[in-house]
Amino acid sequence: MHRPTRRQLTIATALAVTTAAALTATTVAGASDSKQHAQHAIQGGKAKNVILLIGDGMGDSEITLARDYTVGADGRLNMDKFPLTGAYTTYAVHADGTPDYVTDSAASGTGWATGHKTVNGRISKTPNSDKAVPTILELAQKNGYATGSVTTAELTDATPAVLASHVTDRSCQGPADMAKCPKDTVKAGGPGSIAEQSVNHKVDVLFGGGKQRFDQKITEGRYKGLTVTQQAQKLGYQVVTDKASLKAARPGKPVLGLFAKENVPVEWTGKGAAVGGTAPQRCVTSNSSRPASTPSLADSATKAIQLLEAKQKHGHGRSDKGFFLQIEGASIDKQDHAADPCGQIGETAAFDRAVKVARDYAAKHPDTLVVTTADHGHSSQIVPVDAMPPGLSSTLVTDEGQQLKVNYSTNTPGQSQEHTGTEVRIAAQGPQAFRVLGVTNQTDLFTTVREALRLR
Repeated sequence: MHRPTRRQLTIATALAVTTAAALTATTVAGASDSKQHAQHAIQGGKAKNVILLIGDGMGDSEITLARDYTVGADGRLNMDKFPLTGAYTTYAVHADGTPDYVTDSAASGTGWATGHKTVNGRISKTPNSDKAVPTILELAQKNGYATGSVTTAELTDATPAVLASHVTDRSCQGPADMAKCPKDTVKAGGPGSIAEQSVNHKVDVLFGGGKQRFDQKITEGRYKGLTVTQQAQKLGYQVVTDKASLKAARPGKPVLGLFAKENVPVEWTGKGAAVGGTAPQRCVTSNSSRPASTPSLADSATKAIQLLEAKQKHGHGRSDKGFFLQIEGASIDKQDHAADPCGQIGETAAFDRAVKVARDYAAKHPDTLVVTTADHGHSSQIVPVDAMPPGLSSTLVTDEGQQLKVNYSTNTPGQSQEHTGTEVRIAAQGPQAFRVLGVTNQTDLFTTVREALRLR
């Protein structure tokens, strides 16, 4: 007789406890899930759609900071309301396969996109032989699903890049940026830059920044002399650049949204952390450098879902096939690097509104798996108000009227703050959501999505 392993017993116990909690329909801080929704999350089954939300650099400290500031210590963000929550490890590897304990976004993204660990800086390629590894988006396309990627970074940045490109180094974003990827150039018989590969893949929805990469001219191959944007148009893409053109985009053709020259400008501003701290400050919930015509991450997520759903309903009639969509809140990480607490909190709040868009859609479509997680931890720490940390710090006045001190001490003041090697939260609802329970590996997320969509 087969005896269950300790892991099987642990998962079974967790499922039993979670089932009891979920199905009694308690409502903590307004968080409730229908009985049907909870059953989908617990029992497994097949998903028609998957929405994967990545808060870049959004460790537990970053979530707690945004929660404390915006909804209060006893409040709950949208990302706090998932029925099932676990944690996963985020380490990268060296070329010989040994662990590299602090990952970058390229290696971490490769982990969930391909199910394989790689070296820091590499995009969806093996750590030793530098061979391309199939991604979850490529498998979804192969199996007839519509696909999309939405980000507040450049569309060629590491997290969106892992889905639809394979390059030796994450810096190889446009045709003029290929110095570290000689074997990947079109001239050498490779697939080209991240921008070229992304549009060549004909991903149905690509929304983000990075217009400067797509404005670069292609120097070799079929599209020589054209910009990457012109290449995209040759491939049938509608190109949109602001709220109005985004709203006007129609299903039937893929859509390339380029909403900024570089990264999409952040939503909030304030004084950066400083040596010795700052005077207590309230964040400014606007940014004079952000054009009013810039769509929010929630706007982009809403439109992406509409386009992907419409394609599957009206495009080729395969109603059993849905979509795979990745949504990234990229500048949580970028403002953490800059020790800018207000910018960081504003981007976490913007990401949380995109989480609500996904959960609202799933409430009407319970055959949708929604997962929210981070790629790695980061540097911000909430410390006592009277603490005098040696690095950079800032005192904020929260929406509750209380003072909160945040500290950044992972690098010398004046240098970019660093990622950390901590495990991070992963939470989910819908078919196969039980797979996030416990402490798993980042690469297990690939399996969760693959099993939910039955990709082979």
